[in-house]
Amino acid sequence: MREAQWPAVQRWILGALGAIVLIAVVVESRAQQAPSGDEGSVLAADESLGAAMRAGDKSITRRTLSLQFSFVDENGKVYDRRNFLAGLKDLAAAPASDVKVTIYGRIGMVTGHRKSAHDNEVFFLDIWAKQKGTWRALVAQDVMLATSSPATVADPDKRRAFENELRELAKSFDCHNPCETIPYRVRSPAEQEIVNAFQAIEKALFVRDAAEYEKHVAVEFMHYESDYPPEPESERIAAIEEGKRENIPAIITAVQSMRLWVYDDGAAMISANGAPDDTEPLRHLARVWVKRNGQWQMAISVQTDVKNP
Repeated sequence: MREAQWPAVQRWILGALGAIVLIAVVVESRAQQAPSGDEGSVLAADESLGAAMRAGDKSITRRTLSLQFSFVDENGKVYDRRNFLAGLKDLAAAPASDVKVTIYGRIGMVTGHRKSAHDNEVFFLDIWAKQKGTWRALVAQDVMLATSSPATVADPDKRRAFENELRELAKSFDCHNPCETIPYRVRSPAEQEIVNAFQAIEKALFVRDAAEYEKHVAVEFMHYESDYPPEPESERIAAIEEGKRENIPAIITAVQSMRLWVYDDGAAMISANGAPDDTEPLRHLARVWVKRNGQWQMAISVQTDVKNP
């Protein structure tokens, strides 16, 4: 009797052990997927802000936003904190997908894709700052991307026309601002270091110096720009080198206004840029910086063009 029952007991034990192993694997998998520490806190705050906006809850949103908060939609329209709160529900986006959270010092960066309040598919950058122990939203910016660049079209005539257009347009942009001067008053040694790195990047882009450019961008650097596909560091450097070979000039817009915040080894920068001697912005930019091995490097750049309604 016992011998007849033993295989069944064996099967029960093996089945129980298998279930325990499966549960352990699932728990471990979920633990690996769920952000912890500051990453988890920033993600929770970002999701809470989105839910509060969709619910039209100004009370929760107001407590979540930094006093310096600003938002740029995919059309390049800027909302300061007051205007953002006033139009809260009209600005609410759908829940995000492909979300990634990165922490640099006391700067938290949330990126991903979502459908905007204007029903457009956008890439977003939400920048959070840890102020007095609490994560608060500092900057939010959306941008509509493209799947291919005008510079990579197969039609040689279209490509040539695009390059000629760049050469003609470049005659109006000399890079005195920002290569030599910018309208920003530096408030600390750390800010001066970031401004120096920023100007070094702009100069390198202007003269097509890929080696110098590479020194000042992080290995994980990504560039996002209206109507262009995303560009990682390697592709950005390759484009600079190609521009030098083909003698294609770079269009460096002048900084009209800039704001910069430094939180330990992380920093956030926003600016409005346009043509020299013009007060109307052509685009708005948001950047995140990280300090590594004593050097400030740009980790992400998001550029949203101003589109006339």
